[in-house]
Amino acid sequence: MNDVAAEQALSGDVVILGGGLVGMTLAIGLAKQGLSSLVVDSSDPAAQTAAGFDGRASAISTASWNLYTNLGMAEALAPKGCPIDAIAVTDSMKPGRIDFRPGAEEGSLGRMYANRDLRMAMYEAAARESLITFLPNAQVATRERGDHGVSVTLADGRLLKGSLLVAAEGRRSPTRDEAGFTPARWDYGHRAIIAGLTHERSHENTAWEIFYPAGPFALLPLLDEADGTHRSALVWTVAEKDAAGVLALGEAAFLAEVDKRMGGVFGKIALNGPRSSYPLNFHHTAKIVDHRLALVGDAAHGMHPIAGQGLNVGLRDVAALVEVLAEGARLGLEPGDAQLLARYERWRAADTFMVAAATDVLTRLFGLRGRLPSMVRRFGMAGVQRLPTLKRWFMDEARGMSGKLPDLLKA
Repeated sequence: MNDVAAEQALSGDVVILGGGLVGMTLAIGLAKQGLSSLVVDSSDPAAQTAAGFDGRASAISTASWNLYTNLGMAEALAPKGCPIDAIAVTDSMKPGRIDFRPGAEEGSLGRMYANRDLRMAMYEAAARESLITFLPNAQVATRERGDHGVSVTLADGRLLKGSLLVAAEGRRSPTRDEAGFTPARWDYGHRAIIAGLTHERSHENTAWEIFYPAGPFALLPLLDEADGTHRSALVWTVAEKDAAGVLALGEAAFLAEVDKRMGGVFGKIALNGPRSSYPLNFHHTAKIVDHRLALVGDAAHGMHPIAGQGLNVGLRDVAALVEVLAEGARLGLEPGDAQLLARYERWRAADTFMVAAATDVLTRLFGLRGRLPSMVRRFGMAGVQRLPTLKRWFMDEARGMSGKLPDLLKA
């Protein structure tokens, strides 16, 4: 990974705006295929990888793990992830829950990682690639897409040139908005409160998704600390109007509210790091490409974290775009070729729409209040629990192993 002086003009095959978990992984995938990239990110890598656990964690599906393996990141990540051997889904901890537990021959449902560990492995992998030029702490001043290429001018005057511009800046992507994309979007009126927990009993590698009318309450398993202390990540959805009050609770009061909602399944609990929060909203663009421009990750589709699929969908974007551009390069086509971008859009359209729609429907379905909706939900969940074929379909979807997979997502 190259560092650059401010006065240099730079060129690469692809200019990637956003060097987060999706954007930088795209750069690594392209480098493995011999395509160069310039990665612009406004954040400071030192801050992104600072010591300590801030509660932010991600579920990495089987398909995403295959991607990391194929990109040479598995060795660094393997000892840091907690396998998800089972997922327990329940409506307010009432009878009628679903237990998703694959057979021994199928492996785990995924792995749970602190985001810091994912970033560290990603930066290390990128540093090994001479075809990646990383520009952190950088602000974009202008973007231009012409007939023969793209150019980006940074606030400090550096000029970047390439064949294709990729927007990987997340939900508030200025590149997407400047290009005139019109995503469907709405606000759920909820906020996710994030915290790390330590607890008395082992989570036994089980992720809990507990649905309450105010929103889902998720307990996500993390590896034990070196001294054997059990750990989990908490994602607690509350109404926006209640969020400030919940965040302002003293530690004892906050833990009492958490314990009440988790039904004491982990025994005595304690906080492990600071609390944070972010608003929950939805956006989805049916169109994810334009002239010499492609959207990946949350720039194209921001969804509710109800099923933990946001990052995994973005990594599926990465795998598809890498394969399309690599095949194009073998045919002598440049990355910005309209035919290649159209193929990428077709490939990703159905998957992103289905996942986004499913998370939205689940959010609304479990948000219905009252005894009758609760009874209907629990009846349906009990039915799924008794149907192995249906449970297996849900597990395959959670693993990201359904549909036409790019080669990078295959074992």
